Amino acid sequence: MDKFGLICSLCSRKIPFALEGKCTCGGTWLVEYDLQRAALTFTKKRLRARPASMWKYHELLPIAKLSSIISLGEGSTPLVRLTEWEKKLPLGGLYVKREEQNPTGSFKARGFASALTLINESGIKKVALPSNGNAAAALSAYASRAGMEAYVFLPADCPGLIIEECVNYGAHTYRVDGLIHDAGAIVEEGKLEQGWYNVGTMREPGRVEGKKTMGFELAEQLDWTLPDVIVYPAGGGSGLIGLWRAFHQLLAMGLVTGALPRFVAVQEDGCTPIVSAFWQHAQPETLPAGSPMPTGMRVPRPPNRNLIVSILRETKGTAIAVTREEIHAATAAMGLCGISSSPEGAATWAGLQRLIDSGWILGQDKVVLFNTSHAMKYTLYPTKLQLPLIKSYQDFKSIHSP
Repeated sequence: MDKFGLICSLCSRKIPFALEGKCTCGGTWLVEYDLQRAALTFTKKRLRARPASMWKYHELLPIAKLSSIISLGEGSTPLVRLTEWEKKLPLGGLYVKREEQNPTGSFKARGFASALTLINESGIKKVALPSNGNAAAALSAYASRAGMEAYVFLPADCPGLIIEECVNYGAHTYRVDGLIHDAGAIVEEGKLEQGWYNVGTMREPGRVEGKKTMGFELAEQLDWTLPDVIVYPAGGGSGLIGLWRAFHQLLAMGLVTGALPRFVAVQEDGCTPIVSAFWQHAQPETLPAGSPMPTGMRVPRPPNRNLIVSILRETKGTAIAVTREEIHAATAAMGLCGISSSPEGAATWAGLQRLIDSGWILGQDKVVLFNTSHAMKYTLYPTKLQLPLIKSYQDFKSIHSP
């Protein structure tokens, strides 16, 4: 086969590489690589010698040529060991992967560096995105870097600093009277008329591939071993999918051995579609008033819920919901460790505490928490910008002037 193509996560159909998100069967298109070919140069020795960047793993990223990379310096984030807490809890090892140190302050930088590289290679110059916040900031920055025109649609209660970040990066920024799926409906309705390429979660293969590099880095930072447990905050869930893919590829190439980590998906009470699906509970059609917080975990209709649940089951993992109060307490606890954690990152700490108390995580387990963004983005700061508030695509058309 060529260097890479696409394979459906559900029916295993294969097609040549394309900017496609979903197979006709409803499965997700994932990038398939010639791992034997990649293994010739994707070696521990060569990786050690390469510059610190997510692009050091380029053999397993779907880019046509290195010269086309759109980058702001993403990847190679620290893995910090919390030895003092290992003794208190106790655990065989406790680490935090500090994704808040990426450009634009979140792990989303990895996905959009990869996605916009692919999109730019295809000649697309106009992109749009529904987002809870951090994805919009990352898209805005990388689109500006690539010379693209970006349109981002965010729930009206998105933190003010993130809204202003998007504007500062030059994106056409709109507040939506609704949630992320309402913003997504506007993008979908307008994409043909406006000429937008929708870079929403799993709408194309690049974002999950960029996030996959978190898994490569983690294995390398742990001296080519895998932890026992990974605790990850789940909204759309593409980061979790990326980690799963990374570990499978490393196992297939013989770079790591043993079992996959047990994956834990953490969500906030009030919006728990993945937790509900995992435990086969009914999920409310509407969210309760005033809950949950406007964060990346607030995704009522994740596009790949079934794939995420299958990953949790395959890895003997679990899904757990934590309260807003637990998240706030966890933010303070991580702050005392010197880590600025977003509500999503703090949710992993809260989930860890719950799972230790229940006996699901054991004293000998080596655990990695993913802090996906930093706390300052969520400072209670209302934007002073007079941005339009829209409810539909028709509202957008009535105020947008090309």
